[in-house]
Amino acid sequence: MKLPSRSEINSVFASFSKKEWILFGVLAAALLFSTLAILESINKSFMVSIPAEGGVIREGIVGTPRFINPALANSPADRDLSALVYSGLLRESDQGFVPDLAESYEVSKDGLTYTFVLKDNIYFHDDMPVTADDVIFTTNKVRDPVIKSPRGSSWGGAVAEKIDGRTVKFTLRQPHASFLKDSTLGILPEHIWGKAPIELNTANTDPVGSGPYRVSKVNKQSSGIIDSYELSSFKKFSLGKPYIKKIILRFYPNENELVRALQSGEIDQAGSLTPMVAETLKEKKYRIESSVLPRIFGLFFNQNENQLFIDKNILRAIDQAINKDRIVRNVFLGYGVAIDGPIPPNLAPDQNSKAGDILTQAERLARAEEILAKAGWKKNAEGFLEKTATVNKKKTTSALTFSISTGNAPELAQAAELIKEDLAAIGMKVEVKTFEVGNLNQAVIRPRKYDALLFGEVISQITDLSAFWHSSQRKDPGLNVAMYTNVKVDKILEEASVLIDEAARAKKYSQFEDEIKKDTPAVFLYSPKFIYAVSPDLEGLSVGKISSPEDRFLGSYLWFTATDNIWKIFKK
Repeated sequence: MKLPSRSEINSVFASFSKKEWILFGVLAAALLFSTLAILESINKSFMVSIPAEGGVIREGIVGTPRFINPALANSPADRDLSALVYSGLLRESDQGFVPDLAESYEVSKDGLTYTFVLKDNIYFHDDMPVTADDVIFTTNKVRDPVIKSPRGSSWGGAVAEKIDGRTVKFTLRQPHASFLKDSTLGILPEHIWGKAPIELNTANTDPVGSGPYRVSKVNKQSSGIIDSYELSSFKKFSLGKPYIKKIILRFYPNENELVRALQSGEIDQAGSLTPMVAETLKEKKYRIESSVLPRIFGLFFNQNENQLFIDKNILRAIDQAINKDRIVRNVFLGYGVAIDGPIPPNLAPDQNSKAGDILTQAERLARAEEILAKAGWKKNAEGFLEKTATVNKKKTTSALTFSISTGNAPELAQAAELIKEDLAAIGMKVEVKTFEVGNLNQAVIRPRKYDALLFGEVISQITDLSAFWHSSQRKDPGLNVAMYTNVKVDKILEEASVLIDEAARAKKYSQFEDEIKKDTPAVFLYSPKFIYAVSPDLEGLSVGKISSPEDRFLGSYLWFTATDNIWKIFKK
């Protein structure tokens, strides 16, 4: 077939009328646009969106920083900043522990020796290299009883030894199941912290670490009080330069001021919010993220103060009668979970799931009343339970009455009143006593002067359970507030704390939980959630499993607000 010549084509165009030219133009434009659309669609099919560098996040925090160093950080403001500024040998993530400053580590078969090899070319924010000397300096400082580090108990049994400039060996007195968690401790630069006593060092408020963000600016009031920190991404961070260019932390005296700043646009996000505030913000279309914290709240019984609690029937009836879901719903507005055991849900979810029949509250109350009736308790004219027994040929009548002591925090006081209502429904007479936190600790908990204590336990790692349930911790300063003694439980906890194998350790803690449930030294109620109002533009955030509020920053180097499009073949 012969193609038309140029002159023949020109002749055809020359013969077009005005209408034909318009039609031709429309068809040509349609062809062009459809071709471009097809090419764009083909291009997009080969493209993928990836995080890009840039952006600023402004976060509000209640409190004022004072000791921004991993050895002394104890307040929320100190811990939040330390999490952003410092790096440890390992870093905790949703997938477990990942190497941070360490390139690798080895654990001896007996679980007594941990050897860490540092990465090449790792630096502090002042461009000085991180060495084995810095690791040893940090752990020795934490172990020093003079400075009373909050992390001191974790490192007390570990002796550090320098093998070479990049290698450190830790030798433990006995195996310690949580040592990998301990090795997330932020490393201090010896060349800065070795110059002055750690409590007096100016680096406490002008910190230099090796974490994802470095301090680039500090704003202070005329009085010297710090208003805010401006943190810039650290390009030499061991896990890669963070995407977010700047994180600005502003400090406020209370939650009201924090929320005001959030609603005015002064800050983009804020953590550790109360449920009521979270619901208010949610109604205004703020983005709210939450995660269950490893905190166990329960009603702990003191048999030494009230011998009613020796009777397991009474304890079982209390457990049946308390509507835990109502506490979570009414007090925490759903920002919590009801629990039935001593192990936090996010540390052992399979072990701590609610078990048994699903009953209505009416059915649970009926079961509780049945338990008490079989044990000989009857309601008097006032509707409260009492029992008549013959002792030495004399009849004596005992009333089923006791007090609940707790702190004057709104959520504790409200939960105590709900518990009182539930127990009154089955005939128990309960008095609620609330105390200011300091007075509760000094005048009630330390001398163990309470019938039942509505109290919370912070269990950052599962080995912390020994502090709350081993019989050696029954007396002050121990935290065994149920005054619980069980030789079998002591042995289980001791054995579990030195097991390195996770499956074997989980089995031990399952046995521990079974024993606790048999003895009922406490009724376990709820675990609250960490509540976080987050910038709507922020991506890459994960709060799925955190041990404490500052853990929200563990993955901050993966956060991003901007994206780029690249071909899939170029994605790493």
